[in-house]
Amino acid sequence: MTLRSGIVAVLGRPNVGKSTLVNALVGQKVAIVSDKPQTTRRDIRGIRTTEEHQIVFTDTPGFHKPRTLLGSRLNELVGEATSGVDVIVQVVDAKAGVGRGDAYVFERHVRDRGVPAICAVNKLDLLKGHAEVPQLQAAADLGAFEEIVPISAKSGRGLDVLLRLLVERLPEGSPLYPPDEVTDLPLDVRLAELVREQALSTMREEVPHSIAVVVEDLEEEDGLTRVTATLVVERDSQKGIVIGKGGSILKAIGTRARGEIEALLGTRVYLDLRVKVLKEWQRDPKALQRLGF
Repeated sequence: MTLRSGIVAVLGRPNVGKSTLVNALVGQKVAIVSDKPQTTRRDIRGIRTTEEHQIVFTDTPGFHKPRTLLGSRLNELVGEATSGVDVIVQVVDAKAGVGRGDAYVFERHVRDRGVPAICAVNKLDLLKGHAEVPQLQAAADLGAFEEIVPISAKSGRGLDVLLRLLVERLPEGSPLYPPDEVTDLPLDVRLAELVREQALSTMREEVPHSIAVVVEDLEEEDGLTRVTATLVVERDSQKGIVIGKGGSILKAIGTRARGEIEALLGTRVYLDLRVKVLKEWQRDPKALQRLGF
């Protein structure tokens, strides 16, 4: 049996469901998910391996108009993630409507890349009746995609079709990663991302965008994993919000994150969270370097 293997770049504007799609295609959680734009801050590789194929998905940050140095660097990641790939999947959001932002992503990162491109029209589970037809047409009007695939990353609709179309376009070749790997993200980064995901879901307002998470220490002993992580914010006022009255917000983040980390590691977890201020880190090149961006 001939094995097909290759790299598929998954891209689109913010909040169209790229990470949810990659997690669904890989079969487990490799990228954090939130309803807030710019949740993904790294070029995350999710790996799906079967006896017939290995697909390496790159889940990219949403391409957007940057307001900070961090935003500019995230946009650069999208460009880097589309070079040297075998297939591009542009994800669009049928519920929000296919529009100018999607056209901009197509022009910048899909057109003239010299590789097959597929448009995945996502969130069709949120539309009623015949409302999906105009969105599928709008997606087709963006440009010369080889396929337009209606999907729901959440319900699983259309994912089997999308997978088949991707595999057909992959070159024959050896696997790029060992068969048991599902991501190339280091463990400490995966744990930090799980903490950040819960911070995003626990807090409202603009504070979540100002949060970065760093795992400082990771120790396992007698079936218990101790994780020490720091939530980095930009201003003293944000520190108070993250901690909450009597530590309530930080405790809620910790409780939720611990459950996610225990599910990933398969051990009991003691999670120690701290909060630190790093002034305007999203605009500071040295701070971005220290935080891994």
